[in-house]
Amino acid sequence: MGLNWEDNTELAMKLEETVIQFFHIVNERDLEKLGDLLDEEAEFYFPKTQPLLGKQRILRFFKFLYRRYPELVFQVRNRIVQGEAAAVHWSNQGVKKGGEHYENEGVTLLETKGQKIVFISDFFKNTEMF
Repeated sequence: MGLNWEDNTELAMKLEETVIQFFHIVNERDLEKLGDLLDEEAEFYFPKTQPLLGKQRILRFFKFLYRRYPELVFQVRNRIVQGEAAAVHWSNQGVKKGGEHYENEGVTLLETKGQKIVFISDFFKNTEMF
């Protein structure tokens, strides 16, 4: 027996909150809060890198990203939420470490179990920077 409509609606609302919280935390550059949101065994698939498996590797990646881009802000443009999965269309703007302006647009897929993110996969237009 699958989930009923009310269960699906409740899951979608919780995931909607998690999606908003995730991008807010990324914009704030708060690694502690980001760690609280990630499952210990979370997986992150980012273009042109090996899979990042586990919360600590994902947090090290974000630490590296923040050093490389002293300014980087994401704006959520649209999102589709179903059950414990979401597709988030975003754009971002920032400044690279050397002062060069950066902007991009993409989609992030997120999956959760409970209130923890277990899967992240990024797809974006400009991968030349990585």
